[in-house]
Amino acid sequence: MTEPSKVIHIRNVGHEISENDLLQLLQPFGVVTKLVMLRAKNQALLQMHDMASAVNALQYYANIQPSVRGRNVYIQFSSHQELTTMDNSQGRSGGDQDSQPNRILLITIHQLLYPITVEVLHQVFSLHGFVEKIVTFLKSAGFQALVQFQSRQSAVSARNSLQGRNIYDGCCQLDIQFSNLSELQVNYNNERSRDFTNPSLPSGESKGRSSQPGYGDAASLYALQPPGARVAFQQMGNAAAVAAAFGGGLPPGISGTNERCTVLVSNLNPDKIDEDKLFNLFSIYGNIVRIKLLRNKPDHALVQMGDGFQAELAVHFLKGAMLLGKRLEVNFSKHPNITAGPDTHEYTNSNLNRYNRNASKNYRYCCSPTKMIHLSSLPQEITEEDIVAYLEEHGSIINTKLFEVNGKKQALIQFDNEEQATEALVCKHATTIDRSVIRISFSQLQTI
Repeated sequence: MTEPSKVIHIRNVGHEISENDLLQLLQPFGVVTKLVMLRAKNQALLQMHDMASAVNALQYYANIQPSVRGRNVYIQFSSHQELTTMDNSQGRSGGDQDSQPNRILLITIHQLLYPITVEVLHQVFSLHGFVEKIVTFLKSAGFQALVQFQSRQSAVSARNSLQGRNIYDGCCQLDIQFSNLSELQVNYNNERSRDFTNPSLPSGESKGRSSQPGYGDAASLYALQPPGARVAFQQMGNAAAVAAAFGGGLPPGISGTNERCTVLVSNLNPDKIDEDKLFNLFSIYGNIVRIKLLRNKPDHALVQMGDGFQAELAVHFLKGAMLLGKRLEVNFSKHPNITAGPDTHEYTNSNLNRYNRNASKNYRYCCSPTKMIHLSSLPQEITEEDIVAYLEEHGSIINTKLFEVNGKKQALIQFDNEEQATEALVCKHATTIDRSVIRISFSQLQTI
């Protein structure tokens, strides 16, 4: 366990989180004297005025999950006892170090609404000088690339001109640092990597593995298009939607590499569960293909998701959740899919699948069950009293808020605990109030 320190280390600091957001998180416990944002790692370091302030903050957040702009952040003591001037000026270590200017740039792309290929990066950066090599990969910070110029002057020019700029209007923002590598190693010329000085390299199997020390794997979830496939930039597919929702990165614990689409759910309440209730819950994390309750094991069910990434989200966020008095066990199934049959419910063409449109928006709402649910598609004349009367059979309602967005009624309902909110969601999502089919999701807001 890390020894107590005045320096606090915060993980999962998304691109949308500002320095001021983090200050508001810790200033109630004392004066923050230094703050370093490690953007390339989705992390931050904050130094409190004294040890007691840091200890009080860590003790408080040991019992309460801190959340900033709807994103859970994770707080611990840093291994640093002090933040030095060097820490502040560089703010990075290891492979992501913002070292002295050299000819290799480390690029992190935020708000990745469209897939980015080696060709796109070459078009952007070659305007500032001859680009020798490009390697793309995925780390916790999101989609990243290393770009090696022929000269250091070209790299400096590119960084000065492009830092903070967007590749496309309103998205694909460039965060550029100098890498501490001296030479990029490129083994294959394909959509993941390219040596422009050696066009005879083989294409290899594009598995997206970076050969650079200290850098990770490119995720297949981005589905980067081969050269010439410019249609990719006109259509935002599932992979790009994922990247857009998570700011180019993935939630902690999500690999993005799972290929198994079917999930085995066990420890269900056989007296209260049915396929539609399971659909309502699992459809938060992706489109549902089929659901089958196992007749020989009444507390077991198979749920086939639209793809492996959606199945991974469901396993990650629902494992251990309470549903209808039972704690769920959720694991990947050994079955690649569910065979159609009379005892299988088909949802492939259901218009209730949430990811048929606005996929990026729906991915952004993925989280473990919370005490707060969000209702939309409500009838215009509905009141808070109507909503409470409709939902109160599922638990104690602590607070409500009825509001309008673009002229459409929506509501936030806070229950006493996550299990009650989950029951309300699985029982009342897609039900009808005054001819309006309501939609329910979990909200990541802590209070109304």
